[in-house]
Amino acid sequence: MRKQIAAANWKMNLTLEQGEALLNDLLAIPHTLTENQEVVFGIPFPYLTSIKTKLAGKTNIYVAAQNCSNKRSGAYTGETSVEMLKSIGVDYVIIGHSERREYFNETNAMLAEKVNLCFEYGLKPIFCCGEALEIREAGTQNSFVENQLIESLFHLSAEQLTGFVIAYEPIWAIGTGKTATSEQAQEMHAHIRAVLTTKYGSAIANSISILYGGSVKAANAKEIFGQPDVDGGLVGGASLIAEEFAAIINSLK
Repeated sequence: MRKQIAAANWKMNLTLEQGEALLNDLLAIPHTLTENQEVVFGIPFPYLTSIKTKLAGKTNIYVAAQNCSNKRSGAYTGETSVEMLKSIGVDYVIIGHSERREYFNETNAMLAEKVNLCFEYGLKPIFCCGEALEIREAGTQNSFVENQLIESLFHLSAEQLTGFVIAYEPIWAIGTGKTATSEQAQEMHAHIRAVLTTKYGSAIANSISILYGGSVKAANAKEIFGQPDVDGGLVGGASLIAEEFAAIINSLK
């Protein structure tokens, strides 16, 4: 069975003390992760080492950087390389979040470079894709997301994509309080898997975890995660509340 993942994206929130307190509260809430379930914490860069240390020894709980540079190294002041992240034991890297695409003009080609570097250094990408409201209203969301996948991932080998993680984010449902219905989420997740099947075959496509990201909360997680092609969530605001995120973790298949 492919991995079922609850990934927290703290974004640019919390001081170190607040983040540690949040983890203390969360870890105090009973939960049991099965072999196929993972929890991933997308942590701001300054706290990665501290939070990694705090989570040491926890089974199936991992730390993700929220971004990385598409350059290996060099005169790129303020950037963080994949090699740096590898050196401090980061497990995952969130690649191509809609906010990075929108606010920092990240292109599909840049994201392909980031994915390549992650594989070179042995980090696991969580590759984000998704459409804005105007694309959804025009009815062209399927071809738009397909193009994101083709331009950023289709140069990869079948071996590299085995067990890969994709996060589908309907941009119109991030931080707006709007949520795609469970049927809309399933429809796009199934489309993504079908696109991957066409290129790589069903065995590879069915090994890939596809997470839903867009106003996931305790109240809707079980219904959304219950869809056959939804393998968990990339969670923003609700991951900053211990009880909410604990309930989301407990909603995994």
